[in-house]
Amino acid sequence: MTMRAIYLERTPAGETRPAVRTIADDERPEDDRDTVTIDVVWSTLNYKDALAVTGAAPVVRRFPMVPGIDFAGRVAASNDSRWQAGDEVVMTGWHAGETHWGGLAQRAWVPAEWLLPKPASLTLWQTMAIGTAGFTAALCVLALEQHGVQAGSGEVLVTGSTGGVGSLAIMLLAAGGFRVVAATGKPDQAAWLRALGAVDVLDRARLATPGKPLQTERWAAAVDTAGSHTLANVCAQTRSGGVVAACGMAQGLEFPATVAPFILRGVTLAGINSVFVSQERRLAAWTRLEDLINRDVLHRITREIGLEEVIDTVPGFLRGEVTGRIVVDVNR
Repeated sequence: MTMRAIYLERTPAGETRPAVRTIADDERPEDDRDTVTIDVVWSTLNYKDALAVTGAAPVVRRFPMVPGIDFAGRVAASNDSRWQAGDEVVMTGWHAGETHWGGLAQRAWVPAEWLLPKPASLTLWQTMAIGTAGFTAALCVLALEQHGVQAGSGEVLVTGSTGGVGSLAIMLLAAGGFRVVAATGKPDQAAWLRALGAVDVLDRARLATPGKPLQTERWAAAVDTAGSHTLANVCAQTRSGGVVAACGMAQGLEFPATVAPFILRGVTLAGINSVFVSQERRLAAWTRLEDLINRDVLHRITREIGLEEVIDTVPGFLRGEVTGRIVVDVNR
């Protein structure tokens, strides 16, 4: 049997070379021959996928690699009693597309414990319109709530608000009754952000440069996808007892801050890792997504491309040109 997939190779010069290729089953790595075979129906594009396909960061740990950190599809064969042929499943994280062949392909092979049953009220397409981005956003919302942030606590800031995580975080928070402020460098998208549920829009330039260790208190909580100076300023502006969920590095990996917000205001910085998460936590996040996600809005902020379009699409992520979500039809 063969499948079509995005296939990444490393050149002798150390560059990543992507291509759409037809791959025979026996070409995949021996240690990827796991217990469950999935016929992939939908995948999606995330910032990490863009880094992998372009080689802009060392996301891929071995070559050749099929990228794609998430997918949704149907079980084709299983050697594990937890899954039967025909079961509809969702997979996010676990270093798929980094150390293990991922979801930008017509077929995937993964350990049984990596899979979740498709949430009953969502279609396979909707699970990938949500994807790792929405799953991460839901983990952020759960973290804020578990640290005591409630709908009446005050304004919640979301940075990187036109991206996948940011846009879905706005949707979830607004649906949960929170007053959401969106930070963006795209003023032309202000109306779009308000349609998602933001009550105000902030120029991200006000957060992106070095600031004082402690600043005027404003935010009851925040979801940050940027890192670097943005995260430092967000922490410095968070109110006493507030919570900042950090889940991204769009501006940078560094964190040029002081301990002042944490020891003088009791601010909590909650790190969000969506790759290695317990099944219990995963199910809780998807349950929250089922409850809060607006299906109509989700469809409006999502566009669909075919596998052949992936390589030309991913550079837009690195240039900050992508708004909302992109779903990939791996069979087109």
